[in-house]
Amino acid sequence: MEFYTHTLPNGIRCIHKRVKSAVSYCALTVGAGSRDELPGEQGIAHLTEHTLFKGTEHRKAYHINCRLENLGGELNAFTTKEETVVHATTLRGDFPKAAELIADLVFHSVFPTRELEKEKEVIVDEINSYKDSPSERIFDDFEELLFSGSPLGHNILGTKSAILRYGREDILRFAGRTYNTDQMIFSSIGNVSEKNFVRTVEKYLGGVGNRPRTFTREAPGAYVPFHKTVNRNTHQAHCIVGGRAYSINDPRRITLSLLTNLLGGPSANSLLNVALREKNGLSYSVEAGYSPLNDSGIFTIYFGTDRDKTDRCMEIVDRQLSQLKSTPLSARRLSMAKKQYLGQLAIAMESNEGYMLGAAKSYLVYGHVDEIGTVCRKIAAITREQIQEVANDLFTDTSVLLYK
Repeated sequence: MEFYTHTLPNGIRCIHKRVKSAVSYCALTVGAGSRDELPGEQGIAHLTEHTLFKGTEHRKAYHINCRLENLGGELNAFTTKEETVVHATTLRGDFPKAAELIADLVFHSVFPTRELEKEKEVIVDEINSYKDSPSERIFDDFEELLFSGSPLGHNILGTKSAILRYGREDILRFAGRTYNTDQMIFSSIGNVSEKNFVRTVEKYLGGVGNRPRTFTREAPGAYVPFHKTVNRNTHQAHCIVGGRAYSINDPRRITLSLLTNLLGGPSANSLLNVALREKNGLSYSVEAGYSPLNDSGIFTIYFGTDRDKTDRCMEIVDRQLSQLKSTPLSARRLSMAKKQYLGQLAIAMESNEGYMLGAAKSYLVYGHVDEIGTVCRKIAAITREQIQEVANDLFTDTSVLLYK
């Protein structure tokens, strides 16, 4: 196994990969995101993440900001629908300092009211900025329709009125309920021995009390396809075609990942980029995406175009989807798609930080991290019949959201 593993008595699982590098990366991944918000808590997961940096039992906000930055390091965090992640980058010798700081933020934050009020305004500004970007906002609106009635449909940032309403006790209540030690992974990559890694995590994370999860996530309700046009008075038209997809535990997720990459991945020769941009000059930005979740998933095709070209773009997208459903890929096309995807994965793994965060997510969900050889074998085993089956399963009765 590429990662060394160690489980603390309080349930926190720790994984580490030793590499020759002057830089160390570490993170604490917490299985708590916007989908874990109760009614009336929309946006509180993200607000909690922001206010972790605003003061602990041992440090004020200024000292938190300076702790690693004065050493040339970095400290940051992000919130998703299912996780909150605090991560740091330091020189190798400062790894223990980064681990100690992350532990201090997650387990000893005091969420001071004065700092909380200032941070609310920062998030309101973030919400306003997001609303000015229709190419980003449309994804939130699409997911709200896709998971209507479920916390999975919540905008991670929340609403301005909700954010301004929350107080310190609300954050303490959310963190106390959802920051569970059996749903935490501490991960690191760097030139640190296994012995020093264990010593560090036991020193800074081992003394935390055991906080097991006492609730289960509610699965989203039934999905009803929709077609909706919203007048946003934008210069361009923005469109998403998509629907629900396979969960992170579904073996078909790998086939869908390959298919999504073939359809609208980052390469210039993706099917949709060639059809919409290269051949017809209809769109500057077109992409396909797939996000697996614990009990569901999201697949999307996004493009932006001139308003009078929207119908033409939709026709081309529909034609590409229909062809994938009706005609199996040639052996040569499938082989090329696999090589391209494997190459992209290998290059992505050269980013130690990205690799570490992906490994932490895998360990949180599966309890193990697949080696690259295992991943390659799974992708190599995909058949064109499996590609066609997934296309017919998911590209039928798709939903559409259009900004005009």
